[in-house]
Amino acid sequence: MSRIDLNSDLGESFGPWKMGMDAEVMESVCSANVACGFHAGDAEVMIKTVKAAKAAGVAVGAHPGHPDLQGFGRRTMAVTPDEAYAYTLYQIGALQAVCAAQGVPLEHVKAHGALYNQAAKDLALAKAIAQATKDAGGNIILLGLANSLFEQAAAEAGVLYAAEAFADRGYMDDGSLVPRSKPGAFVHDLKEAGERMVRLVKEGVIRSAGGKDIHLTAHSICLHGDNPAAVEMARHIRKTLEANGVEVRKIREVLKG
Repeated sequence: MSRIDLNSDLGESFGPWKMGMDAEVMESVCSANVACGFHAGDAEVMIKTVKAAKAAGVAVGAHPGHPDLQGFGRRTMAVTPDEAYAYTLYQIGALQAVCAAQGVPLEHVKAHGALYNQAAKDLALAKAIAQATKDAGGNIILLGLANSLFEQAAAEAGVLYAAEAFADRGYMDDGSLVPRSKPGAFVHDLKEAGERMVRLVKEGVIRSAGGKDIHLTAHSICLHGDNPAAVEMARHIRKTLEANGVEVRKIREVLKG
């Protein structure tokens, strides 16, 4: 039986301001990428999100981003590899403390937004994130964009690596994500999204916004928690995958085969 993880970016509320429907999304996913306070989230939100993930049996991962609350971490920033390393390690450490207090392991690290997209094409930044993941200890998995430089960076750093695909985002012909400002950036149709993910898992292929078949090997599928249709999308993707003989499991279990 084919296996795949479903993950979502969660814990992105801040103070009295709420984003997403975390509890409802957690009913369908296996892994939660928890914001660590730089692009979104705060100390109380981190604690509440980890507690909710523990109660739901969902694996917890750190979701470090640029120090950019106003831009939600989606604005490109000129950071050095040393800065990327420091930002990533700092945020991992914060969530590690929260996880330790709740008695749950920190399973993975996935960069957020612009930091993720920049590092996917910049080996020095990808290596900085991979090294921070390794230095944090605990045999943490690095989760990164499939067919990107994250894989090479993880190999050089000696950390476990899991490749990620996106159910609700469009792809460029080169395998990168369509910029959010461009046509084809998002997949809103549930049926289309489900069929795309089944094909991805079964055939290792996804159709780009330009109509090209891209070959991808993915261990996890991301469903954005801030998507207005996140709950319905998560439920439909999981139901469709399982109806087509795909077992939905946590990242570490998928990597074990």
